[in-house]
Amino acid sequence: MLSSCYRRCLEVADELGARSVGFPSISAGTYGFPADLAARKAVAALRAATTDVRLVLLVDIYRKTLRRYEAALQTEGA
Repeated sequence: MLSSCYRRCLEVADELGARSVGFPSISAGTYGFPADLAARKAVAALRAATTDVRLVLLVDIYRKTLRRYEAALQTEGA
């Protein structure tokens, strides 16, 4: 479900003609989804998506979350 959320967001962005989007950490806060897994799923889904979006920002107010994204970016597809 989490991966499909990212894919659908990119589909909507394409429909709107957006060329950039920003994503917070989805489901890893209040909903309690494991944060490391959430970061890996986000990166994998975004990399696999077919989209006209050219810039995707993974954002969060917590450095720990940003480090998770960085780790996922280094390991996914490597």
